[in-house]
Parts: sequence; C-alpha cells; structure tokens
Amino acid sequence: METLIPVWALIPFAIMLLTIALAPIFMEHWWENNRNKLIVSLVLGIPTAIYLIMNGMGHDLEHQLLFDYIPFIILLGSLFVVTGGIHIGGNIAAKPMVNTTILTIGYLLASIMGTTGAAMLLIRLLIETNKERKYKVHTILFFIAAVANCGGLLTPLGDPPLFLLYLKGAEFTWFLNMWPEWLLTGGLLLLVYFLVDTYFYKKEDPKDIAIDNNNQSSIKITGNINFLYLIGIVCAVAFINPGTIPAMADNVATGYHAPLYMKFLREIVLVLIIAASWFTTKQQIRKDNNYSWDPILEVAALFLGIFATMTPALLFLKANAPSMGLTEPWQFVYATGVLSSFLDNAPTALAFHSVAQGLYPVAAPEFVAGIPEELLKAISMGAVFFGAMTYIGNGPNFMVKAIAEQNKIEMPSFFGYMFKFSLVVLLPIYIITQLIFL
Repeated sequence: METLIPVWALIPFAIMLLTIALAPIFMEHWWENNRNKLIVSLVLGIPTAIYLIMNGMGHDLEHQLLFDYIPFIILLGSLFVVTGGIHIGGNIAAKPMVNTTILTIGYLLASIMGTTGAAMLLIRLLIETNKERKYKVHTILFFIAAVANCGGLLTPLGDPPLFLLYLKGAEFTWFLNMWPEWLLTGGLLLLVYFLVDTYFYKKEDPKDIAIDNNNQSSIKITGNINFLYLIGIVCAVAFINPGTIPAMADNVATGYHAPLYMKFLREIVLVLIIAASWFTTKQQIRKDNNYSWDPILEVAALFLGIFATMTPALLFLKANAPSMGLTEPWQFVYATGVLSSFLDNAPTALAFHSVAQGLYPVAAPEFVAGIPEELLKAISMGAVFFGAMTYIGNGPNFMVKAIAEQNKIEMPSFFGYMFKFSLVVLLPIYIITQLIFL
C-alpha cells in the first residue's frame, strides 16, 4: 500500500532526536532539568498524536505508547531500582589484571541486569579502585564501551533496543545465538584494554602505586536480597509473554479479547518487584550509591516524545523500504550503527526493523520478529555495539561520564571521545566482527 505519511510528518521526530544530540552540548544547563525534557517531548509529541488520530492512524500511536513505551519504561525502571539497591564497596589494587577483571565481570553482567544496571553497579567500585592512579581516563572509556554497551547483546534485558525487538516477536532465547559476535567483540575489547592499561600502569609514579597498595580494603556487597529480585526480572521477561501464556494475547480466530490486566501481566509483576525492592532494601544502601530518581525520570520524559514522534517515521520507513537500497546484512549493521552513534539506539533499532519489514511484506515461517534472521542480527549488532561510538548513543554513557566527572576525572569532550577513542579503538573491532560473521 502507498504510504499515507508525507515526509514533513517526520519533522517532529527529527527535531526530537537532534535536540537529544545537541542540547547537552549547546544548552547544557537548561537541558539538565528533566521538566524541560518533558516539555520538549510534549511540544513535539502532542501535535504528532493529533495528526495521527485525525488521519486514522490512532491505532498505531496507541500501540507505540501502550505496548512499546510502557513496557520499555517499566523494564528499565525495575532494573534501575533493583540494581540501585545493591552496593559494592571496597578498594583493591588498581593493577591491569584487576581492572580487566572488573570490566570482564561487568561485560558478563550486562546481558543479565542490563547495561544500565551493570554500569551503575560497578562504576563506583572501579573509580574507588583507581583513585590513586594518575592515568585512568582510558579505564572509564573502555568501561563505557564494554559494560555500558557491548556486553548487553545476549538478552532483551541487556540493552533497550533488544527489548523493543523482543516486543516485536523475537524469542527471549534467540538473542543468545549472537554469542560468537558477543564473545569476539568482548575478547578484543578486553585484550586491547589490558594492553593499554599495562602501558599506562608502567608510567605511573611509584609513590602513587605504593599509596594504592597500602590503601586497600576488602570487597563488601550489601543489599543482597536484590539479586533475588534480579532473578525475578529475568524470569518475568523470559516467561511472562503471549508465547508461554496465550491468554495474554487476543485471538482473532476464537474471538477472544485479552483483558487489560492480562496484556500487562509482565509489567504488573515488574512493578511489584520494584515495590518489593524499594521497601525491603535499607535506605542507607541507596544513599551509599548516591541513588536518585533523576536518571530514570529523564529516560521516561525523553522516550515519551521519542515513541510518539517516531510513529510516523516507522510507518514511512516500512512503506518506503524497497527504495532505500538496503538489502544486505552488512548494510543494516552500518546503517543502524551510524544512526545509533549520533541518535539513540533504541528508536534506531525499531526504525530499521520497520525498513526490513518493508522489504518482506509477507513474513516467511523461518523469519524472526517478522524479518530474516540475518537482518535482525545485523540490526541488533549495529544498535548495541555502535551505541558506544559517542556519549549520546546509549543512555548509560552520559551517566558514567557524569559520575566520573563528579569524582574529578577529566573526561574527553564529545568529539574528543570519538577521535581519541571510538574511531580508533571501537570501529576497527566492529569491522572485524562484521567481516567475520556478516
């Protein structure tokens, strides 16, 4: 069918993404206020919603907000609250092998508790461990790449774009099929980091190393009950879905209409887990983590606008996919990757999923989430990996940067990050992985 969406209807989405990319650079103080983010979302989202409803596309908007946005925010919120109730304290020797081990643990945890959860859980331990060292900026940069991005490739919990693709029909366990790409990328990242950190460790002042060796304390973990809640989140996402509970979905053949509480059964369970974590965790633990609701409220405010304004963009991309010239998996890797680098990787993944659907209007039985498996893999890799190419590619990037700067670590600028790190370290690793697997 010919698209009913004119190109100009995509303008609010473009403005929304450009604002997210540029406001932190040019309007930093104004943009820090979550109220201003919500205002931007509403100013752009409400006219888009009116346009869609007036032109008979209200159903598409309803699906985006009710069945994509709400589950997305509740999942992130559950991971944020639960991991915020776990505190890891201590100070261990900041040797290259120790730092590499912390990054490796974070890489492994990212697919279990999400990149945001793993990053927030370990960043303060990593900073405390390296506080006596002079050369530590590179450690934060590799942490952003490995823990806040690439490690989350194996499950829908790992990174927001994968959860959205899961909502589009990919099975929870399907993402585990990307373990070779995950293993190679992680192995190369951690190897390069170990070599770089070894080089800088040898440049450290011996007096600083001596102080570091003399100021050590054992690792102590508090808030352990939240590990049980993490298991609950994993089980909820893996098993509470229409595939395992058919009563959660409408059945056109039988005329069955699932009640609202059944359609949102997974989200109800996740909200109960949030409440349990909040009321059973000592508040001192959250104080020790400098816990604040601001990061998750920021995500909720921004993505309200993103999900509303991207509805016309998704419909447009799906209808015009054959004319875009994207057919091969490697093309989807880099197309998804480029936009994920400078915009946000979650809506980017949905956008290129729509493009892939437009190439195959009739889904074959062997397709995953309505598109060929290789294309879904390419979109997943491009969104997750390339989210580390800039500070704005993925939500945890800026959070880690902010925490590092609070601890007097001078992080590179927006473009400094790219030219000194991501383009020279990450991009070659991603190209190697693509050439081998796609």
